[in-house]
Amino acid sequence: MKQPVIEKPREYLSNREILRVTKDLKHNLCVDMLQDGFPRSFSQFFYVLSRDQERRAAVDPGLVDALPPRLEDRPNALRELKERLTQAEHAQRSASWSAICESYLSLGLYFSATKDLWLRQHFLHMCADQEHGNKSRAATEARAHLAEICLQQGELEDALQEAELCLDQAVEGCWLDSSGASLRTRAQHALWRIYTELHHKRYTKTPKLLQRALDIAKDSGNKQIEAEATYNLGAAYQLSGDYKTAKKHLNASIKICEELDDAAGLGKAYKAVAKCLQSEGNVEETVLCLQRFTDPSTNSLPRDLVDACLILGDIYSKMEESALACEYYQRSYEGAVDLGDVSLLHKTQVLLGRAKAHSMIGQFSWAVRSASRPSLRRLIHWKDRREWDPSVQEASHSTDIETSPQQ
Repeated sequence: MKQPVIEKPREYLSNREILRVTKDLKHNLCVDMLQDGFPRSFSQFFYVLSRDQERRAAVDPGLVDALPPRLEDRPNALRELKERLTQAEHAQRSASWSAICESYLSLGLYFSATKDLWLRQHFLHMCADQEHGNKSRAATEARAHLAEICLQQGELEDALQEAELCLDQAVEGCWLDSSGASLRTRAQHALWRIYTELHHKRYTKTPKLLQRALDIAKDSGNKQIEAEATYNLGAAYQLSGDYKTAKKHLNASIKICEELDDAAGLGKAYKAVAKCLQSEGNVEETVLCLQRFTDPSTNSLPRDLVDACLILGDIYSKMEESALACEYYQRSYEGAVDLGDVSLLHKTQVLLGRAKAHSMIGQFSWAVRSASRPSLRRLIHWKDRREWDPSVQEASHSTDIETSPQQ
């Protein structure tokens, strides 16, 4: 007997499957969050998209092209938002406070592009400002990021607050950031920069903030920033007129820079010490200091060497030591040629020309006053060739010695 054919039941798409085909990604992600029981995530997701639209609407039409693409047009960003926000809401239900902060920190790090800065700050604040979990590793790292962002934007007071909180929490937890670096060291580096910027911004004559910066730098164990902090403190004392204390810190900076083989740091510190000695009227020590720095064995940067030679040239010019002034101006001129700095080249040319002119005038005047036979020969040689040749001068001196008994 023939068996009856049993028809398979027709398969129908569910409403959710139909929506996935007919609606855009944003709509589908919102529906998923609501149907899966994540109303808080839906609210935060919708808020971020609304803020993105508001920010774009507030921008001048001519600047819209400089903005990043709309969040709605960035599928990967939308999926990342939905995943991390639902993770945070799920962790909240089980009171896993540190997991909440980790989810928000992940979003803050995800939006790392410069044009996404407002999104980065938004999620970093959500991480750091949690009522619970605000002392977790993730919240501490968020504070480090916020301190650096505020510092870049010139919001120094906010940066200081975030960096100090970060340091306190990092010391307690001995945590590492997402890249494996020490959060404690990171906070110390930020504080050193903040204290230095605050000192310059407040135009304070007392170097208290720079002393704090130096203490932080020493505590961090980073010799590079310790050398910079020591130099800054010495320079501040120099400006205040306390040259003795300034030299103490500047010499300490020189010592650290020598250990690090930091040519740029050495150049700054040596020039600052020389200025202190000049201000004290101690010309001999100034010359010795600069001569040590301009020694060929010193691994100094070309620009610093040019500056040091210019200072030495100026000193010897004031002391009417024309030959030495010419020597150092000549070295500064040659250095300017190597650097290819046109304005510096013009300056050294003028100074070298002036020094040589003074030297020639001095020799010419001496020869006129002498009125001896060798002096007359030198004057005649100069008249004929319009140049003052030192070799002629030396030869004339020897002739003078040989002929003097016959006179």
